[in-house]
Amino acid sequence: MRVLITGGSGFIGSALGRRLTGMGMEVVVADLRPSRDPRVTLVQGDLRDAAVVEEALQPGTEAVVHLAAFTSVLKSLTDPHGVYRTNLEMTANLLERARLVGARRFVFASTNAIVGDVGRTPIHERMPLEPLTPYGATKAAAEMLMSAYTHAYGVRGVALRLTNVYGTGMQHKDSIVPRLMRAALQGGSIDIYGDGEQVRDYIYLDDVVEAFVLALTRDWIGPVTIGFGESVSVNTLHALAREATGRPIGARYVDPKPGEMPAVVVDTSYARSLGFRPETALTEGLRRVWEDFRARPA
Repeated sequence: MRVLITGGSGFIGSALGRRLTGMGMEVVVADLRPSRDPRVTLVQGDLRDAAVVEEALQPGTEAVVHLAAFTSVLKSLTDPHGVYRTNLEMTANLLERARLVGARRFVFASTNAIVGDVGRTPIHERMPLEPLTPYGATKAAAEMLMSAYTHAYGVRGVALRLTNVYGTGMQHKDSIVPRLMRAALQGGSIDIYGDGEQVRDYIYLDDVVEAFVLALTRDWIGPVTIGFGESVSVNTLHALAREATGRPIGARYVDPKPGEMPAVVVDTSYARSLGFRPETALTEGLRRVWEDFRARPA
């Protein structure tokens, strides 16, 4: 099977590429950055350019894993058109190219932010979509396009609605887990927004890669919520990181961010019914990430 991974040089994409090539698949990576994996075919360029899309997605490609995205919720509030071009227009162009070359599977990295603020009600696939930010809105709109291409053209779309993904290889990312690890290494502290009681579900990279493999190789279709199935507060995560690192990571409480969901609690029963079983608990995952940061500081 030939698979195109957009954003394949990134955090999730690199790990997925290694897994798929190890399974004997032919992997093409399209990214702004070079890939470190000599086993993949690299198309380096901006996928907002139609010529790059055409070069990356050639006849004979059977599946697309679409990871490339504008991922900052905060920046989407100040650049709504930019996030539209990257998250929605790019997805539309990739879907159309997939239709034209005969690709029959399109797996998309989506988010639970598309449902908006539902408090601590567990988020599931049947909830109405009421995103709070341009970022969430573009992901929701992309899912609607995928549904149309699934039913009208047979490009079977799977939207994996990921919770907070963490794991080894995060040294250059700016999400909360790498910020905790950098603070532990440097003897520093982190900013915690609001009172720190907002809750999130954290899922380890290896489990996310497994979800993408299942979406590619089994008969999945439509949205699937991918998370560990347990949510913890930022304050609890801070305490667990101190325990995993053995370092006194400080914390400074600052004003909450606009557009931030106060809680992300997910119902993963549908994913589990499809055979998805996350294996890495948060305490073990944090220990692995800390070992990786100590061995390979940024």
